[in-house]
Amino acid sequence: MVILITGASHTGKTLLAQRMLEQYSVPYFSLDHLKMGLIRSGRTSLTPLDDDALTHELWPIVREMVKTVIENRQHLMVEGGYIPYDWRRDFEEEYLRAIRFICLAFTDRYIDTHFAEIQRHACAIESRLDDAGCTIASLKADNRACREGFQAAGEQVVLIDDDYEQTVGALLYEGIESSPA
Repeated sequence: MVILITGASHTGKTLLAQRMLEQYSVPYFSLDHLKMGLIRSGRTSLTPLDDDALTHELWPIVREMVKTVIENRQHLMVEGGYIPYDWRRDFEEEYLRAIRFICLAFTDRYIDTHFAEIQRHACAIESRLDDAGCTIASLKADNRACREGFQAAGEQVVLIDDDYEQTVGALLYEGIESSPA
């Protein structure tokens, strides 16, 4: 089973992956780590701000890693924001049966009522070097774009609208072997 965890900025993708790792002992792979490895090694001229170009650069590598994990009947979580909206087109049905997809997004209401809390937890698992660009407006725009992009591609998006812990807890309860969407 491969679990793809994606979503908008600050929604707790890494936190969910960490909690799933602790509960189910399934390792996770961070797309941010791959991104920074490519950038720091000089293997790309892209910067951490080149989101669309980074998706284009990272996804072919990640896609083939996912296929390899499935072919070897292994478990892995892949976590990060660099999964394209139309990711399913890259997999035949035999692969799709072994993939669980989770996309997290905040509603505008949640951002309005919990912005200070979102900022406080921005570094819950990994350190963010510069989070000055995170504003209510930018967070809403990013979450809206993520939600609309994945929904337009036919994906279900887990909307965080009220109780964050309850929403994440429900995802943990579903486990790693739940039927992929």
